[in-house]
Amino acid sequence: MEKFFKLKENGTTVTTEFLAGLTTFFAMSYIIFVNPNILSKTGMPFQAVFLSTIIATVVSTLVMGLFANVPYALAPGMGLNAFFTFTVVFGLGFTWQEALAMVFICGLFNIFITVTKVRKMIIKAIPVSMQHAIGGGIGIFIAYIGLKNANLLEFLSDSKTITQVNGAAYNVATEAYKGGVFSVNSNGGIVPSLVNFTSPGALLAVIGLIITVFLLLKKVRGAILIGIVLTTLLAIPMGVVDLSKVSFESNSLGAAFNDLGTTFMAAFGSEGIVKLFSDPARLPLVLMTIFAFSLSDTFDTLGTFIGTGRKTGIFSEEDERQLENGSGFSSKMDKALFADAIGTSIGAVFGTSNTTTYVESAAGIGAGGRTGLTAVVTAGLFLLSTLLAPFVGIVPAEATAPALIIVGVMMLSSFADVKWDELDEAIPAFFAGIFMALCYSISYGIAAGFIFYCLVKVITGKSKDIHPILWVATGLFILNFIILALL
Repeated sequence: MEKFFKLKENGTTVTTEFLAGLTTFFAMSYIIFVNPNILSKTGMPFQAVFLSTIIATVVSTLVMGLFANVPYALAPGMGLNAFFTFTVVFGLGFTWQEALAMVFICGLFNIFITVTKVRKMIIKAIPVSMQHAIGGGIGIFIAYIGLKNANLLEFLSDSKTITQVNGAAYNVATEAYKGGVFSVNSNGGIVPSLVNFTSPGALLAVIGLIITVFLLLKKVRGAILIGIVLTTLLAIPMGVVDLSKVSFESNSLGAAFNDLGTTFMAAFGSEGIVKLFSDPARLPLVLMTIFAFSLSDTFDTLGTFIGTGRKTGIFSEEDERQLENGSGFSSKMDKALFADAIGTSIGAVFGTSNTTTYVESAAGIGAGGRTGLTAVVTAGLFLLSTLLAPFVGIVPAEATAPALIIVGVMMLSSFADVKWDELDEAIPAFFAGIFMALCYSISYGIAAGFIFYCLVKVITGKSKDIHPILWVATGLFILNFIILALL
């Protein structure tokens, strides 16, 4: 194990990697239940998506750990699954089988741009100051996810600010919605505020945060994981977790495998890729949708690697030199990008939306994870969750939220390397870093940063400093926004 994962070389141990894997698993295990809940609204069987989510996560994370030897875990991406359901299926009228076919093609495209080194060229084209801003921005993003999961925030939206309900234009005269309300969009009139702490969940999160901070400051080994466990135990007497409602039948393995036959290979059937390309009139819309899938998937991953890998030393200076000058899969970054690329196609085969590298992997990295052993442990726990799903569900979001908040705090140090007193650096850095959290999207934050970087350089007469690939990437982001507006 030492020889394969090079533990000493990376300054870690088996124990540390195991604890880091546990931490990453608990930080992202919510996807097992959230992803089926979102995708099943399209008509996909809940149990089938539950199992396909786990399969896609396990296979792609194992490839990341064993092939690339880095501590990142992959799973169907939040945001991408919502785009799959509410935009592609509900908004554009595609069937879920057609949507899966588009996800599979998106995966093939991601593999292509990885093998042909397009992804590598994009990384090399991103200015160093922007890379630091992305790292700090991901810190804010992760902390914001934690605050949201902790239910410490509430949002007020009156009828005048609501723009869409269930993916359709909101009509104040509508009194009932078929199947209930499952999606509400509001404009800038929505107002966030702090909760009044009458909720046991919010109180639990605060207690968990205090426990985690205490353990970290006392330099207790495995502090983040211990914090999650202790907070989960406290959740039981506080009523946040009700053990009497834990079901050992609703997520049974037999039921899941039985339903998996519905989604497995559905992307390639008569209702999938065949139907998708049967109408030439829809071809432009199909290609634009695949493009939107791919752009978000690609930059979510690049942002996660850049934001967490450089600061922690996972991707060393030597690795960066190999990335720039080596051929084939000579660097860990090359291998990690390839592992991420194949995840989406694997997930589509079994029946789930785009699989991507999870930013919650930063929780495990914050706990000391530095090698692929962390990813292997995380994959193993996801595999076990097929049998232990009821127990996995016991860990509430309020218990993992403190870990995400603390990891976010740790990552903010990347902002120290940005020259905030120089506006030509500060403006693009602000939009790249802050928008990432406010837009709840790594790729949108990067898009904002790219656009303003190009704008600032043009205004200051330094347009020659802009790498050609950065021009292309910025143009593609602008095109993507236009496409989304037309969709």
